[in-house]
Amino acid sequence: RVRALMLTILCYSLFTFLCGLTNNIWQLAILRVLVGIGIGGEQPVGAAYLAEELSESQRKIGAGLMHTGYYFGFFFASVANYFIGANYGWRWMFVFGGIPALLIGFIRYGVHESTKWQERFGEDVRKRPKMSDAFAKIFSPTYMRRTLVMSGLFLASIIGLWAGSIYVPTAVTQVAVRTGAAPADAARLASYGGMLLAFGTIVGCIAAPFLAERLGRRRAMAVFFTIMGISIVVSFGYVFYLSTAALTWFYVCVFFLGFGGANFALYTLWLPEQYSTDCRASAIAFDSSVGRFVGVAMVFILANGIRSYGSLGVPVAVTAVAFVFGLLLLPLAEETRGKSLPA
Repeated sequence: RVRALMLTILCYSLFTFLCGLTNNIWQLAILRVLVGIGIGGEQPVGAAYLAEELSESQRKIGAGLMHTGYYFGFFFASVANYFIGANYGWRWMFVFGGIPALLIGFIRYGVHESTKWQERFGEDVRKRPKMSDAFAKIFSPTYMRRTLVMSGLFLASIIGLWAGSIYVPTAVTQVAVRTGAAPADAARLASYGGMLLAFGTIVGCIAAPFLAERLGRRRAMAVFFTIMGISIVVSFGYVFYLSTAALTWFYVCVFFLGFGGANFALYTLWLPEQYSTDCRASAIAFDSSVGRFVGVAMVFILANGIRSYGSLGVPVAVTAVAFVFGLLLLPLAEETRGKSLPA
């Protein structure tokens, strides 16, 4: 777990830094793919490590707190954009994004292998599962339904994230310009939107483990899906087009959009509980990656919808349908409240 974690952080930090040195769009595109490989690898390894290292009483709260790290980063990126991006340009934002590489030294000397991994496999490399065996196991009769259902739920979350949350800065910028703000001021107002989105998500991440223990995993996810879906419809389908006070009300919606986006913290808690140690990281990786691959197609479909419609509001609002799909899928998911992490 630890070596894989170090490699993924180094991957996305290094290539983010190099994005600031590009000379054309194709160089940037290639580097962003390499950044994505690092980010996509870090999430399943980090989630598996957290679940396997903390005690039963700690890991549930830890899952919510760990996921706040992404949105604290989003918050600080918004602050950096306010001071760096708005004044010095996008290249320096990518340079700033290379800072996480400094964490490698801390992880190398301050973090040891997870307890459950050591208990199961120790230092004997021959005992460790092969990649092919781990992936085969998540499609075994024991895990097949869990894998398919959780992949579908993650797809709904990804569509909401990439369609709703990611378009917040663009939407704020357009609303601000429409109401007479200068481009530089609009960029700063977009940074405020990003900060508010991150703050709402951090609050949701902290609430997620408590809701999961109180309501169960499925009902807690239903709460987040409902809040996210309604927020997307109201913010992009209605508030975005208001002629007066649009920006103020959009900021209000952004907070709830962020809170609903904390559904990802539930996956950090819920997915490790459904798989054993010998296939846990592979299962988290697969379940989350299927959603991302399909989500990529949705990004292009949404972009075409925005171009055809002539506005981003309604096309983004329509993506809330994904959460209806997620709510219909939830009854098929495995409820793990009150169960210990599998060995």
